Amino acid sequence: MDATPIALEDIILLNPAVLALEDGTVFEGQSFGALTERTGEVVFNTAITGYQEIFTDPSYAGQIVVLTYPQIGNYGANEADSESVKPFIEGLAVREFSPLSSNRRAEETAQQFLVDAGVPVITSIDTRSLVRHLRSRGVMRGVLSATTGDAKKLIEKARSAPSMAGLDLATRVSTPQRYEWAAPVEACSPSQHFAAPEEQKFHVVAYDFGMKRNILRRLAQVGCKLTVVPAQTSAEDVLALKPSGVFLSNGPGDPEPLAHQAAQVRKLIGKTPIFGICLGHQILGLAVGGKTYKLKFGHRGANHPVLNKVTRKVEITSHNHGFAVDPDSLNLNEIEITHTNLNDETLEGFRHRNYPVFCVQYHPEAAPGPHDSHYLFDDFRKLMEQGNR
Repeated sequence: MDATPIALEDIILLNPAVLALEDGTVFEGQSFGALTERTGEVVFNTAITGYQEIFTDPSYAGQIVVLTYPQIGNYGANEADSESVKPFIEGLAVREFSPLSSNRRAEETAQQFLVDAGVPVITSIDTRSLVRHLRSRGVMRGVLSATTGDAKKLIEKARSAPSMAGLDLATRVSTPQRYEWAAPVEACSPSQHFAAPEEQKFHVVAYDFGMKRNILRRLAQVGCKLTVVPAQTSAEDVLALKPSGVFLSNGPGDPEPLAHQAAQVRKLIGKTPIFGICLGHQILGLAVGGKTYKLKFGHRGANHPVLNKVTRKVEITSHNHGFAVDPDSLNLNEIEITHTNLNDETLEGFRHRNYPVFCVQYHPEAAPGPHDSHYLFDDFRKLMEQGNR
């Protein structure tokens, strides 16, 4: 790939950019991405590394992402670090974007990576002020434009954009057809060591609601050969594949509109071991009779403390969600709460008392990110070893 950065005078000096929020707040900066305009829910992520994984995580579909780390792009981009086939963010807001990539693994600049994908970027803004505003007022709709400076028109566009609440994005980003996956985790440097992958003796059917590739790699690492299926796949079609277990993936949007998916998962409970992450956790919550709600500004970052109520240990975890399962809506005679967020006491995990079914709201597969929760993939393997007893 051509790793030559776009000339600064072509992008920064000649092309201003504007981020307008629905409450009338406007941030003026400089364009460092595609010369286009995009609308989405404006959210923030506090992770220090992993920007390419954020760009390509389908869970960010429909969102303009603000990164709190002040300099982005300095280690470039490469195919191995992508979590999906393309960037899914609507736009990006950063304090400073590096036009150079300084990493031996870089195949192109992060700037070119986003330009090629048609993603607009606004830089040279006070991201600390923007994040404080979102924490105070809550996440809101916005428009990021590198084509016009008319703030009034952009504010009106933001106000007329669809709300994330009630929006089904999972079926939009899901795979259109079934495919197989068997590739385990690979080291990205000679100093990174992994145990040899387990023999692939379990067949896992994975629902793709916006699947991250590293989840697939982690499942393959513990001995799973995967069949990934579209979000609308029926329980009957899943069981016809004779799975050792079923996985429910992460994904974007509001879980509440996914009544069909929750109904299919409900049919699978008691028939096969089930493991869910993020949106998969929320869908499983709906399947067992629970309810979900929208958080004020969500959890997006790589260092959130979660209490494992079974072991009484605190795990540092990676998060990306704007909705949560209401623990008061769950039948605690059937459901055991296993994980709780220590920042705000929101529900982070539960398991069924009678069937081999469990899930977490956070991301144990995060790469880069904390490794405290990798054991969850081993737990899923153990459930499949035990079968459905």
